[in-house]
Amino acid sequence: MLILLPPSEGKASEGSGPPVGELSFASLSKHRTRVLNALIRASKRRDALETLGLTPGLAGELAKNLELKTAPTLPAADLYTGVLYDNLGLGTLDGEARSRAEESVLIFSGLWGVVRINDRIPPYRLSMGVSLPPIGGLAAFWRPALTKELDRLPGLVVDLRSATYAGAWQPGDRAITVRVFRDGKVVSHMAKATRGVIARALLESGADPVTPDELAKQLSDLGHAVELSAPSRPTRPWTLDVNVT
Repeated sequence: MLILLPPSEGKASEGSGPPVGELSFASLSKHRTRVLNALIRASKRRDALETLGLTPGLAGELAKNLELKTAPTLPAADLYTGVLYDNLGLGTLDGEARSRAEESVLIFSGLWGVVRINDRIPPYRLSMGVSLPPIGGLAAFWRPALTKELDRLPGLVVDLRSATYAGAWQPGDRAITVRVFRDGKVVSHMAKATRGVIARALLESGADPVTPDELAKQLSDLGHAVELSAPSRPTRPWTLDVNVT
């Protein structure tokens, strides 16, 4: 089973390890270098905030982007601090659940493409939704390389990404996209928390579903109110709606 996560805007302020080196999925190295160099150049522009889709209050993030090649790093598991990651709690998983996370969890990134939780990376600011000069839209840029790399990985795919990051790799009908509803309406902030809770529950339970039906049953057994829908057409993902109170 693979568990796909978005990154989070909330990140640890700094790392303490060596500068970024070799990461998982080494075949992505050239793409990472291209995006990294383009991000550094974009962060020097007079219109850098507008280019990167940042508010004036985030101007300080540009300085971090400029130092990415030499900045101290920390594991991705410790870098991301948003609502989803707070509820996932990678740092508090027991040994077996942590080992499962190291094998199963893939974190998507506008800068790095995709990383595993033990990959050491520095704090940065770049959304997959940015059109980064001269590369253009990052989801479209990453898609061919990620598709070639990730299509090789076996297993059911539990897709907990936001729409912005889902465009970078589309696993097809072996994937289950998780949506969160409350009172019949899609929720956003609560959705992040619920996705974190679901990811943690799957890792702690040792669940390894092979089919969408098995995933739905296991989550139901873990106390979640879920409803599974088949793909609307071939090669599209299944949909799992989670209802929260």
